[in-house]
Amino acid sequence: MDHSKHQAPQGYEPGEGILTTLIRIPVRIVVLVLVLPARMVWDALTALWHAADRVLLRPLGRALLWLLDTLVLTPLAWLYTWVLTPLGKAAAWLAVALLIWPWIGLWRYVIVPVARYGIAAPAVWLYAHVLTPLGHGLRWIGTALLLPALHGLGNGIGWLITVLLILPLQFLWRYVAVPVVRYGLVVPVVWLYEAVLRPVGRGTARVLSTLRQGTAWTLGMLWQGTAWVLAQLWRGIAATGRGLGLAVAWLVMTLLVAPLVWAYRHILTPVGREIAAAFEVAWRIAGYLSRAVGRALATIAWYLIGAPFSWAYRTVCTPVGHFLRDAVWAPARRAAAEAGRAARAALATARETVRQARRDAWRALVGAPGGARSGEPRGIPARTLGSTTTVPSAAQASETALSGDPFAKQG
Repeated sequence: MDHSKHQAPQGYEPGEGILTTLIRIPVRIVVLVLVLPARMVWDALTALWHAADRVLLRPLGRALLWLLDTLVLTPLAWLYTWVLTPLGKAAAWLAVALLIWPWIGLWRYVIVPVARYGIAAPAVWLYAHVLTPLGHGLRWIGTALLLPALHGLGNGIGWLITVLLILPLQFLWRYVAVPVVRYGLVVPVVWLYEAVLRPVGRGTARVLSTLRQGTAWTLGMLWQGTAWVLAQLWRGIAATGRGLGLAVAWLVMTLLVAPLVWAYRHILTPVGREIAAAFEVAWRIAGYLSRAVGRALATIAWYLIGAPFSWAYRTVCTPVGHFLRDAVWAPARRAAAEAGRAARAALATARETVRQARRDAWRALVGAPGGARSGEPRGIPARTLGSTTTVPSAAQASETALSGDPFAKQG
């Protein structure tokens, strides 16, 4: 059997009715018509945001960062490095010099010497040379004299207390108090309890026990009857309540819960699923359409604006720029470089001429320098004024110079 002839139509899912399949396509068309403008607006706003971010926001952010660094961070760093740091170091040095060093000096040179040599040393000497011998003497006096005397005195007082107080009290307790209490109080009380109180108590207890048993049986029967009646009444009430509860629960489940569950399962869930699927498909299709429209607009803008500008840049601006670079800017730059080199050479020649004239005037005023010293190297070129370069043709400066000449250097 050919199964391809019995395949379900596209858009039909197993377990769904043909009505759902027929309603799905119009719903998706309506949703697409509603979603397409929103998707195109969304894509346009996204493109504008990316363009603005690339063209405006990023350069603006870099400019703001440069301004912040130039106008705020760099002055603050300079202020911190060259103003606040030296001021802080100076303030710290002043604080240490004015607040810490005086206390250190006071502690080291006043309090410690006074405490050591004014208090500690006299106290140690007093303890070692006065209190220690005095304590040793007092301990010898107490050990050798007072302890034997106190021991003998204590023994005498103890013997007197034993003879005069403890022995008479023991005699009175043993031979007077104990016989009186035993034969005058304890024996009569025991006889009264055994012969009189115990028989009377036993008889009274037996009579009360008999009466209590009869009363308890009567009360127990009455309580059992009342409890049985109340239990039967409660069972009836409970059975009636359970029946009413089951009836109400059946009515609620049948008339309210079951219709709501059926409506949710067979109406709301498929409708919600179809609406969500329709929005998803419509959003995707709208995205394809929006991108196609965007590509078309970009192509039109390229052929109307970008291509002419590109052609003008390649065919007009680039040759003109190359011509200006090769015919105007390069010769002007070479001429400026040659003029700068010529000016620097002229200035160097003028400086050398002035330097030679100054040396000739100095030799004319003070005479030529003496002969060369023994051991000095000859032919050493003199240094030029204000630099470390040497000029081979410059004459060596004199060993002596007038104090009023600020330009003369001693060798």
